[in-house]
Amino acid sequence: MQLNQFIKQNRTQWQHLEALTKKIQKKPTQSTIDDFENTYRKVSQQLSYSQTYFPNDEITLYLNEIVSRAHNVLYQSQLSSWKQIHYFFSTKFVGLLLEQWKAIVIAMLLFVLGGVASFFAVINDPINVYGILPAELAQNLEAEKLGTVPKEVNASLMSAEIMTNNIQVAILAFAGGITFGILTVYILIYNGMIIGALAALFWHAENSYAFWAFIVPHGMIELLAIFIAGGAGLLMGYKLFVPKERSRVSHLKIQTVRSVQLLLGTIPLFIIAGLIEGFITPADLSLELKYVVAFITVIGVILYMLIGHYLLKKRSRLSETASV
Repeated sequence: MQLNQFIKQNRTQWQHLEALTKKIQKKPTQSTIDDFENTYRKVSQQLSYSQTYFPNDEITLYLNEIVSRAHNVLYQSQLSSWKQIHYFFSTKFVGLLLEQWKAIVIAMLLFVLGGVASFFAVINDPINVYGILPAELAQNLEAEKLGTVPKEVNASLMSAEIMTNNIQVAILAFAGGITFGILTVYILIYNGMIIGALAALFWHAENSYAFWAFIVPHGMIELLAIFIAGGAGLLMGYKLFVPKERSRVSHLKIQTVRSVQLLLGTIPLFIIAGLIEGFITPADLSLELKYVVAFITVIGVILYMLIGHYLLKKRSRLSETASV
């Protein structure tokens, strides 16, 4: 695309972003904020294109200036408004999940692949568990003591430690996208292998019903969060592999914004999973009740997605009405 054609094709959006930047500082409305975010995202992509193909032209300096100004206004408004936090978790995060669902499903399939492979490896020969599980876990694991927690263990502290560990796994899966997704793939498959090996071990001990009762209450939400984080990492890796018409750095910058938002959206999921794992999983409750907790978490996630999808469609209709 020639410079003159590039300017002519996108000038209206640049002027619109400047007008919205001024408008949102005076009297922001939700429709204005939505329009501002959409226009900001488009112009940011155009800036990346201009930096690649017209790096020394004045138009690149101009775009950098208006995008920087809009960036400051955008994040000031987001940080200063609880409404924006509510909007993110009630609507925008669901929209991101629906947009990037393929990557999340691929992350889940990689996890399942690792789990199935290690399950059958340990089923065929239980000694394989020592080659899959971390040495300390494999040596101290006793199937008959599943679910017992020493009395001296502080449930609140254990919950915090579990939540911290799970968030670290998610961050690693996300950051692995920088390695063209290779590290992300490894983390997803390896964590699946751990679950698969444990499941096979308890299968041999004829204690599978109890094993899954202590896994699924927190695991349904916890694994969903890890799949989302892993999907975000895979998306970054994909953009590095397939840069298309722009540079890999430009593609990475654009995708990183969405991937970071996906990662941030998993934090409440990890908090919920950590609380369940710290207080409900080790509690002296019947196995059936623990399965009920797992069922409730699944229903909760489904309702969250349905409500978020409804709010997305409602917002879309309001934006269309406001633009007419």
